[in-house]
Amino acid sequence: MRLPWARTAEEPAPPDHEELLGRIAQGDEAAFGALYDELSARVFGLIRRILRDESQSEEVLQEVFIEVWQHAARYDADRGRGTSWIMVMAHRRAVDRVRASQSSKDRDLREGVKGFEESYDDVQDTVEARMEGERVQQALKCLSAAQRQVIELAYFGGYTHQEVAGLIEAPVGTVKTRIRDGMIKLRDQLGVA
Repeated sequence: MRLPWARTAEEPAPPDHEELLGRIAQGDEAAFGALYDELSARVFGLIRRILRDESQSEEVLQEVFIEVWQHAARYDADRGRGTSWIMVMAHRRAVDRVRASQSSKDRDLREGVKGFEESYDDVQDTVEARMEGERVQQALKCLSAAQRQVIELAYFGGYTHQEVAGLIEAPVGTVKTRIRDGMIKLRDQLGVA
């Protein structure tokens, strides 16, 4: 009885990985298929141990063998065995995937926290501005009508002192005095030092 893995003397030895890589470099698809059949389970095991995610491991396995197909001519038998070349390539790609995944998670976390802080700060700023605006409106009621008018035109209307003077038909000096006196009353009313 002949064992399935035993060869007879007249059967040629199957090509080794280095020979298959040489044939792949020349575009031999059958050699690529043979190499894939021999090594894919072993390469997948290495990748799977690093990534721990089956679907990502399958993607990286595919990337590794695409790289083998495209760059088989770069393999140098003097620098090591073909299997080692492929396993090093698989290890590097798997580690790169882990790093990219971690980097993506870190970036998402930073952006998520940043977005949360920004939205929180927006709400806080809006509430504070609204409350401050209400305090200012209450304080403006303590001013004389003339002071309130010039302050509203200058600060809320965006007019210059010259323009306010033209609008209320009063001298610029009078406008400046009313604004100054009104601002002093507002400061006292709001408790601003």
